[in-house]
Amino acid sequence: MKNNNKMNEDTSVSPWLNWRGLGHWNYYFLIKLALLWYGYLNFHALTNLIFMAFLLMPLPSQKLHKWRNWVAIPIGIALFYHDTWLPGIESIMSQGSLLTGFSASYLWELINRFINWQWVGAAFALWIAYLFIAQWVRVTVFVVPALLWVNVLNIAGPSFSLTPEANTASAAPQTTAPAASASSGTAPADSGPPNNENLNAYLQQFYQQEQGRRTAFPTSLPEDAQPFDVLIINICSLSLSDMEVAKVAQHPLWSKFDIVFDQFNSATSYSGPASIRLLRASCGQPSHKGLYQPAENQCYLFSNLAQLGFKEELIMDHAGVFGDYLKELREYGGMQAPLMSQAGLSHELASFDGEPVFNDLAVLNRWLEGREKDTEAARSATFFNLIPLHDGNRNVGSNSVAPYPPRAKALFDQLDTFLDQLEKSGRKVLVVVVPEHGAALAGDKMQMSGLRDIPSPSITHIPVGVKLIGIKAPHQASALKIETPSSYIAISDLISRLVDGKSFIAPTIDWAALTKDLPNTPAVSENSGAVVLKYQDKPYIQLNGGDWVPYPQ
Repeated sequence: MKNNNKMNEDTSVSPWLNWRGLGHWNYYFLIKLALLWYGYLNFHALTNLIFMAFLLMPLPSQKLHKWRNWVAIPIGIALFYHDTWLPGIESIMSQGSLLTGFSASYLWELINRFINWQWVGAAFALWIAYLFIAQWVRVTVFVVPALLWVNVLNIAGPSFSLTPEANTASAAPQTTAPAASASSGTAPADSGPPNNENLNAYLQQFYQQEQGRRTAFPTSLPEDAQPFDVLIINICSLSLSDMEVAKVAQHPLWSKFDIVFDQFNSATSYSGPASIRLLRASCGQPSHKGLYQPAENQCYLFSNLAQLGFKEELIMDHAGVFGDYLKELREYGGMQAPLMSQAGLSHELASFDGEPVFNDLAVLNRWLEGREKDTEAARSATFFNLIPLHDGNRNVGSNSVAPYPPRAKALFDQLDTFLDQLEKSGRKVLVVVVPEHGAALAGDKMQMSGLRDIPSPSITHIPVGVKLIGIKAPHQASALKIETPSSYIAISDLISRLVDGKSFIAPTIDWAALTKDLPNTPAVSENSGAVVLKYQDKPYIQLNGGDWVPYPQ
């Protein structure tokens, strides 16, 4: 009896010592720890520790305790969102207005994709397990040390992640990035450990070096230069990963190219920025912010070709209205050529916003007819942007999203047919296929299928092929593969080497000599608020200027 009175007396004297534990907030932290273990969170250890301390702090009355739980709910939701890989508020605000252009069926498709029913089931099972165990065990006693241990581990550096894969990545042996060619300068150093300081320095050095890179086009063509056409085909939503998922990587189209870039990085995962980067291919890779700043006239690939007598042309299989795509091409890509007429073109697909996606073979045939009738311009440089593979496209007359594999096969069949038609036409044409970015068919631990807010390696690793149509020399049995890390300036450099057209009439072509010392570009990709780069051959990511962490594998 004395002991009870003493306890009551102690409590009345020291009401702040009334510890209640985390209660059902234990489940909140257990969910986070489970997701962290499997690499599905960008976990902010110290912030979560502070939130836990706020929940554990003893309060003198039950009323204050209840009020704290109510206040903690919106804080907990916001912190959970902050810990995910989901797009930041700034990105949602900038892209959110585009959602109004999506059809209702496409929005419903995205919602269904977003919900991972396996994880919903796992969360339910964990909730039942927690309720069962909590009858006999004070779960707070285990959750608090676990979160403290995560914070202790985090002291080792910002590249810490609880996932075994990420720990392996951060402990990668120190290697040196492939040396850049003479025309591309020295690659940024990556010999130090992958911590914040070294990764930030690597990124800064990369952009500094890229600022000084230029393609040296001739000031004029020689008198014996041969006229030909340049046709750049810019395909939306196609990466090497997508081709593997859709089982179209072995399509005959890809065996027809003379040169293939095996390690080409699109540097972004959105259409507008990707096409702007391609149109500015004659200079080094700018930052995402730099894309929307004025550039030297020398940076614009089509401007360089126009100065040598190539007529600029623009063709698309869509109107270019969504996301102000066409407006951005003109304002930031320097593409001022009028859009080729689309009147009377057939279409079997409707885009995610309900607009027609014109038949690409019909578009290309109309372009070819126009070139054959044009007696004034012996040379042309054409930019062709096409979107039949974009997420959300549907067959005309259907409300459901058309499957990607049949769309990819149909597009490849059309391009394959057109290349055959070009060969038969007798025209001299340099064809360059450069996708914008991937479709993210597979998805990963950071992003669901179809989401491209983060320029992950599987999205930015794109297939790039080059073919010379109408050459005198025989084609190779197989394409020459460029296996060094490359990006847009390599395309600009290659075109500058072919611009006199003499390769079309040469009896033989030394493909190795033609592609020797093409500029290398380390894999650095950037969207607004997200940067992904390879350091010591491992991918790392930085969100909204925060800490660098290994990209979850």
